[in-house]
Amino acid sequence: MAGAWRPAPGLPEADLDTPALVVDLEALERNLDRMAAVARAAGVALRPHVKTHKSVTIASMQLERGAVGVCVQTVSEAEAMVGGGIRDVFVANEVVGAGKLRRLARLAREATITVCVDDPGNLDDLGDAVHRAGSSVGVMVEMNTAEHRAGVPPGEPLLRLAKQVDATPSLRFTGIQAYNGVAQHIRDHPSRLAATERNTSLVQESVDLLGRHGISCKVVSGGGTGTYNLEAASEVYNEIQPGTYVFMDADYLANRNRLGGPFRDFEVSLYVLATVMSRRPGIAIVDAGLKAISLGNGLPQVMGGGVVYKRFADEHGVLGPSGPPLPGLGKQVRLIPVNCDPTVNLYDHLVGVRNGEVDAVWPVDARGY
Repeated sequence: MAGAWRPAPGLPEADLDTPALVVDLEALERNLDRMAAVARAAGVALRPHVKTHKSVTIASMQLERGAVGVCVQTVSEAEAMVGGGIRDVFVANEVVGAGKLRRLARLAREATITVCVDDPGNLDDLGDAVHRAGSSVGVMVEMNTAEHRAGVPPGEPLLRLAKQVDATPSLRFTGIQAYNGVAQHIRDHPSRLAATERNTSLVQESVDLLGRHGISCKVVSGGGTGTYNLEAASEVYNEIQPGTYVFMDADYLANRNRLGGPFRDFEVSLYVLATVMSRRPGIAIVDAGLKAISLGNGLPQVMGGGVVYKRFADEHGVLGPSGPPLPGLGKQVRLIPVNCDPTVNLYDHLVGVRNGEVDAVWPVDARGY
């Protein structure tokens, strides 16, 4: 049947059918180990966001290294993780709509489920669905961290919603979700640090306000791949939720570190393997276009440099030179996505490679959700 082909372990990477979504397993494992070590050293909980990889296998690898649970973005992702045996899931997003709320409430009978709220009416609907399901759900009040993002303003609005959670049977106020998404992609380190510190100060004020009203804020969660170390060192956040660090992508590679050099805390472990299918004067055409790699945030980088991905169509990408000769007909190239999350969502499986051979093939369990 169409699309059913799967590479077998032991197959040389050079013999993979392309386009293929490939994971360098050794680089992946180093990334997982490094983030786990940072969290341990800082004394904060690690709750990685699995919307990056959508894989129960990789989520399990993160848990084996000490993660307390996982973050997901949708109810469907939560169902995929719980169905794969993950037992502590935080939906780091608002869930709206009777059908989705029923599914979330039922899922809470099988696992520890937490969800974000930023609206009193939605909170009432959540409480009703959970009561009808006979389950219990943790609630994180989402704090607005930047313009044009979800969440209630810090201070009194957050306090009012936390009080409403406390007064709703079957719901547990767990803490504050304060993920500063905008700061993740601020390129220079001083500006990224300043944005994180401003946000952290507002979080601390809200935590103090809750405490004065007798509401314990057990968890302050946030921090992504771009700022994970800043929240971990803040002494305000006690949980970080990075996602992209497992794979890295060209967008995060554009960030700068505190010395002004390239942000290289983690390695690129994910790439789209493509094959040159046509050669013309001055260009090489590969079999990876819009259907093989997410291009919404920009064009991918060609690993190794010297060649530029210039244009795309549905099934084709056009490479041009910027120095070295272009690859010949039948040669393979590795493409680093600008945004790995939606790229993963285009594939049924991840091909894990070690020492130049296929070592594992993992389903993208939450694909399409």
